[in-house]
Amino acid sequence: MSQSLAVLNKHWGHTAFRPGQLAIIEVVLAGKDALAILPTGGGKSICYQVPALQLPGICLVISPLIALMKDQVENLRSKNITAFALTSGMSRKEVINTLQVASTSNCKFLYVSPERLESDLFQEYLPGLNIQLIAVDEAHCISQWGYDFRPPYLRIAQLREELPGVPILALTASATPLVQKDIIAKLQLQEPAWVKQSFERPNLSYSVFEVEMAIPKITKILTQVKGSSIIYCRTRKRTQEIATLLQAQGIDANFYHAGLDVTTRQERQAAWKNNQMPVMVCTNAFGMGIDKPDVRTVIHVGIPDCLENYYQEAGRAGRDGNKSYAVLLFTSKDKQELLESIAERFPSLATIREVYQAIANYLQLPVGSGEGQYFDFDWTAFIHRFKLQAPLVLQSFKILGLEGWVDYNEAVFIPARVQFVASRVLVESLAHDDIDLDILSKTLLRTYSGIYDQPVSISEKQIASQLKCPLATIQIQLQELQKRGILSYTPQKEDPQLFFPIPRIRAEELVINQANFATRKKQYQERVTTILQYSENQKTCRSQIIANYFGERSTNPCGTCDNCLQTKKQLLTGVDFEEIKVAIIQLLEKQSLSPTAIISVLKNKNEVQLLKVLDFLQAEETIQISNDGMVFLT
Repeated sequence: MSQSLAVLNKHWGHTAFRPGQLAIIEVVLAGKDALAILPTGGGKSICYQVPALQLPGICLVISPLIALMKDQVENLRSKNITAFALTSGMSRKEVINTLQVASTSNCKFLYVSPERLESDLFQEYLPGLNIQLIAVDEAHCISQWGYDFRPPYLRIAQLREELPGVPILALTASATPLVQKDIIAKLQLQEPAWVKQSFERPNLSYSVFEVEMAIPKITKILTQVKGSSIIYCRTRKRTQEIATLLQAQGIDANFYHAGLDVTTRQERQAAWKNNQMPVMVCTNAFGMGIDKPDVRTVIHVGIPDCLENYYQEAGRAGRDGNKSYAVLLFTSKDKQELLESIAERFPSLATIREVYQAIANYLQLPVGSGEGQYFDFDWTAFIHRFKLQAPLVLQSFKILGLEGWVDYNEAVFIPARVQFVASRVLVESLAHDDIDLDILSKTLLRTYSGIYDQPVSISEKQIASQLKCPLATIQIQLQELQKRGILSYTPQKEDPQLFFPIPRIRAEELVINQANFATRKKQYQERVTTILQYSENQKTCRSQIIANYFGERSTNPCGTCDNCLQTKKQLLTGVDFEEIKVAIIQLLEKQSLSPTAIISVLKNKNEVQLLKVLDFLQAEETIQISNDGMVFLT
């Protein structure tokens, strides 16, 4: 058994690698750069985790997804592998503490967002981290031609100067040939190995249906295909509507979107993962990084805005290799809304400036202030106060983020923080004054080390569980301890946040890169056209359409998508031909009939095949069609 396979077996319990994984691991262990294109569910994390456990030092993992980072860290720690993450919302002291521990312990993995790379703190500790491998997850984000371009990714290449000779492994599940080349250029990969796994998913059947109403079709699918399901919707409102309608049909479903509080999202995600609630109706905020292998159906209600997103989301079905289904349902209205989204997605500079000024007014933020700060943000209140259209505001926020003016994050979770500020004598006096507060303070002191020296992140929910009392009670008691001057308490934040990476400027001074803006708009228009063509195509194998889009030209028809199945129905074998020919002739020996009547009488035969045989018999002059449209034998 090779060392890599031994590591895989020891920590993950697998006896073999998936296709493409070992080739990537061997390249990394040889100290070379690599670009790995593995379809969603292809096991990308194994490609850097297995070699990192064989190398000395730390693997630096760069990822834009906070939830995924946290999941990965928890999974590694459950295997007794030391891992840490630097995420947004951490205080300066927490970042320092994490970097100090990572540099002096047996840490093997340090997960960071691309924004963290350029911070002074990270740059200060970087030389002492002994980084031996850099893994760039979701690497398509570095490409301006990618569907999810994120400017901070462009700064990753600067690590080359700080860490010469350290190999970089770029990983992505969905990148077109143009994006793949751009990844290599932007990351400055040196003669990289280019490992691509096929985009084919033989066990996944793709289907598309244009419907007047989605619920009857969804209900039929979920009734016919048992097991875990995901239903993706374009809006939060739609998730709740569909979940409610499915519940009325007796289907155990719930909804999920980023607007729900953290606890609710975690509870619903856990119930779905544990098969306690089989159907999750959600926005695309759900699913990223969730490794649930037995999802049987992924249904999209409405057309996604690009084929990359659709492939990623549909690919969450059938990761266990068993038969699964990816279904896209749409109405004529959905098509029109997608086309209209082009104008919404790219608002004018005047609109962007108007939104920026509204942000400053909403936060009462003077010119020159705000740099490096997070601000609570109530989306609904903002929209109503300034009478702005929600879609234009959302897209203006995205452009402001891309241009580096202000970042909007609706999924930020900043845990509660506590620091004891009173003398120990005063803290101990609680035993006589208030027994409940005394119990809470002692629990905090036992549970969290260093809580006298600096603000420490705490889990209010965990404390409530330890003390067997409601979460609200713990929060009230913490507020009371703060009033008494015992401790400093900052409640957890799970509301949307606005972050200013640079000081606020005057709105009229705000500019955007017009050339890049125009290019991104053109790229988006092309993506919309591609996904619309996919939804309207009724002939070409859907697996082939997807594979060709990602540059794979040698795939065969899958034989299981709706278009392939329809093609099979239309194919005439010799036996089919003879059976239909005899049946038609026997009918016409008795009387002349119209083609419609023949199809009606022979309703157990395939209509397309019937028409093909009629055309053949007419060409061979075995039959003729009279002026009044009746078919008769010659």
